[in-house]
Amino acid sequence: MSRTYLVIAEHRDGKLRQVALEALQAALLSSSEGDSFTAAILGGEGTAALAEELAGYPVSQIHLLEADGLNAYNPEAYAAALLPLLDAVRPDAVFLGHTAIGRDLAPTLAARLQAGQLSDVVAIERTGDEVSFTRPLYAGKAFEKRSFASFPWVVTVRPNNLPAAAPAENGRRADIVRTDVAAPASLRTVVKEVVRKTSGKVDLSEAKIIVSGGRGVKSADGFKPLEELASLLNGAVGASRGACDAGYCDYGMQIGQTGKVVTPEVYIACGISGAIQHLAGMSGSRVIIAINKDPEAPIFKVADYGIVGDLFEVVPLLTQEFRKALA
Repeated sequence: MSRTYLVIAEHRDGKLRQVALEALQAALLSSSEGDSFTAAILGGEGTAALAEELAGYPVSQIHLLEADGLNAYNPEAYAAALLPLLDAVRPDAVFLGHTAIGRDLAPTLAARLQAGQLSDVVAIERTGDEVSFTRPLYAGKAFEKRSFASFPWVVTVRPNNLPAAAPAENGRRADIVRTDVAAPASLRTVVKEVVRKTSGKVDLSEAKIIVSGGRGVKSADGFKPLEELASLLNGAVGASRGACDAGYCDYGMQIGQTGKVVTPEVYIACGISGAIQHLAGMSGSRVIIAINKDPEAPIFKVADYGIVGDLFEVVPLLTQEFRKALA
């Protein structure tokens, strides 16, 4: 029996998010021969170009849901657009990124489908007809494997843990079904404007390289060397809660148990002592580099490489050497 898999493709600033392609890869890994794949993209004017881009990937159909009220994420507006699509497509499984939007939207979709839900999946294995999903527990100290007893499913995928789906072979392109979505009669909330306080061109949750600062940066100006290094490496700048609480940066940059959970290829911790709450948000990084004046700082226990020194001396030297290497 063939199954239908639906991927909700997120986008930001006119570009498909990397996690959208990772969610598609998750659907591909969970499927068997003969299954079909469809995707949904929600947005306002200009979203059609994203649908054209996604059409080059291994999906058979893309549902383009357009409305002025979908320019920015609004739970009520997104639900009003997606629920009729769920009723029409009746997917056996829905995959989303484990992002702020995915975490908020997935329970609504699961309730409508009367589906089981698994969140924050970091690995998928298929053995015969059995599909197991791995997700972290206790801030990454343990992992569990779960599988669904029956269809339908709703699954959210943690960014930067699964590879992105590759473009379709032989130049195949998906059909795009365009649907103009009528605004709901009444909305309890309306998004008038989105104000971004975080700096940097790279999304923190999807960044391959993160340069993060703690209380050791001493001030808002102390982040400037970190921003220069991150910009050079095409990375993002993060922060510990201590730095955020001290007013050195916005809470949107916070990494840790009460902030964002990140899994970059390289995590450079500058002036961060390594409190357990911060480690919960970054201990899954592939390579951790710690820079701290205190040789006894807990961050060195989890770091792959440690530099004992003043970050205001070390970071500019690193920037200088990276600039030479990249030249």
